[in-house]
Amino acid sequence: MKEQVYLDPRPEEYFDAFHERTRTRQPDWVYEFVRTTTTLYALTFFRLRGISSDKVPQSGPVILAPNHFSFMDHFFTGAAIRRKVQFMAKSQLFESPLQWIYTHGGVFPIRRGARDEKAFATAHTVLERGNALVMYCEGGRSRTGDLSEKAKPGIGRLALESGAPVVPVAIHGSSKVRNWKRGQFPKVTVQYGDPLRYERTESPTRDQQQAAADEIFTEIRALYSGLAQHGREGVLARVRAERRAERSAKRAQPA
Repeated sequence: MKEQVYLDPRPEEYFDAFHERTRTRQPDWVYEFVRTTTTLYALTFFRLRGISSDKVPQSGPVILAPNHFSFMDHFFTGAAIRRKVQFMAKSQLFESPLQWIYTHGGVFPIRRGARDEKAFATAHTVLERGNALVMYCEGGRSRTGDLSEKAKPGIGRLALESGAPVVPVAIHGSSKVRNWKRGQFPKVTVQYGDPLRYERTESPTRDQQQAAADEIFTEIRALYSGLAQHGREGVLARVRAERRAERSAKRAQPA
């Protein structure tokens, strides 16, 4: 396993142009091309299935918070919903020729290992435009095949500062996506949870940020545990039963 590189030796000014483009322009045709290509790939080879995608608000700012095992996770997260999703990616990925695809697709860099205020400013701009943003609770990709021990406070900070609803997302199966090299293609399931809402806080403390992040990650863990324990079909059966019960309860209410 290759050692992860956290510090990007390039100066932060190198990434200003990427942030400026994301702040001033929407994703263009490159986004649609990449989305179509990766979605077809996911559906064909990984038998991707989304569960409860209707829990993602259809409009307005929203933060999608998935667990993170694979470079495909942001594509998996967005494939099952109609909305465009933007995300921050580690700055090391911004090298030619991929950086052109990233910027035109609405992706912006974050310098891991540094307090990257520019990345947060760009994230706020995306949300203020009413767009959907993917941000990982774990900060980086887990390389063990298991969920990380603890959430990073960054997502709690963004949730509190923006006041945008946060949808916890569990992606099950993506930890084995790299098995394609051995001719193995795992079945990937994406389940969306109930949105979490936080009162907007201008300058949340570190403890407040961590508390919000922990709550979000707890919901992700619960969704992931359900998929791991009951499988895709078991979770789908439970979701369908819950919806039938909700419809029955509504019909039983007096007019």
